[in-house]
Amino acid sequence: MERSKAVTMKGNPMTLVGPELTVGEKVPGFAVLDQTLKVVTLDDFKGKIKVISVTPSLDTPVCDLQAHWFNEEAASLPEDVAVMNISMDLPFAIERFCVAGGIDAVKVFSDHRDASFGTGWGVLIKDLRLLARAVFVVDKEDILRYVEIVPEATDPPDYDSALSALKKIL
Repeated sequence: MERSKAVTMKGNPMTLVGPELTVGEKVPGFAVLDQTLKVVTLDDFKGKIKVISVTPSLDTPVCDLQAHWFNEEAASLPEDVAVMNISMDLPFAIERFCVAGGIDAVKVFSDHRDASFGTGWGVLIKDLRLLARAVFVVDKEDILRYVEIVPEATDPPDYDSALSALKKIL
């Protein structure tokens, strides 16, 4: 499934691959890589609330800001909340970014190998093989409670709305 002109990148229309997820539905699984190349799946977070920050590339200013904002928020959240960032960055680049930036409260993953997150969650930008900027909040039963796919990929997400959605299910 493709959704043409679903988002823009620097004003240029982009096509997203995958379904448009809606609040209230069960989220699809995924398999991503951590910094050590270990496969991590949605099932690894069973019984936890999941906040998923999606970034096109951590090596850009808006993505850097987004990762740091969620890292700061994650540090103060309860144990039953897993905050993660998913991008197409290589695991080695992710590790370098996290070490240099002090990112230690957010779990940071790469979807570069199979794009299973991007295609399953409808945020793979076909034209660039990057992920669209997005935020998902998923409850303990894997039901989607909040979704924002940012219309212009170079703009930040609505942090306050994401946090508000999270607080409703805490």
